[in-house]
Amino acid sequence: MSRVAKRPIIVPIDIKVQLDLQKISIKGKYGHLSRIIHKSVKVQYLNNTIMFIPRSTFPDGWAQAGTSRALVNSMIIGVSKKFIKKLQLSGVGYRISITENNTITMSLGYSHPIIYALPQGISVDAPSPTEIIIQGIDKQLVGQVASNLRAYRIPEPYKGKGIRYADEIVRIKEAKKK
Repeated sequence: MSRVAKRPIIVPIDIKVQLDLQKISIKGKYGHLSRIIHKSVKVQYLNNTIMFIPRSTFPDGWAQAGTSRALVNSMIIGVSKKFIKKLQLSGVGYRISITENNTITMSLGYSHPIIYALPQGISVDAPSPTEIIIQGIDKQLVGQVASNLRAYRIPEPYKGKGIRYADEIVRIKEAKKK
């Protein structure tokens, strides 16, 4: 039984919530997000609190209620604060540049530059040629973009070269001895 689903979400004053059957729309100072809640969960919005109640006819009601609560809570945090992921490039000649038409050009040691088109709703900043800061209101989309960029050159275990998350620790293996 999920304990996450039992906790109500207290909505801040500056966030607007609109509930239409199973579709919930949340609007804040950074944007607008909407999601369709699973049919096994009943959503109640009263006095700036959102409750998720599982329907008794579905066996996975509590699990879906906990998942729905976590997703809606992430939506509220996203439209009020934004989500941020930081990536670091480590390696000789590894660098990044951002163009005006929402694309990233990366030089990662391959024979060609890698061009990545950013999805709608994601903004990227590069304070230095070896740092990337990804921002957006959708938690899943921010994490997916960070994962896609990291997948172009995963940190290798012998020298640690590659793209890593800012808080990631790469364990370096010892080289083979003669």
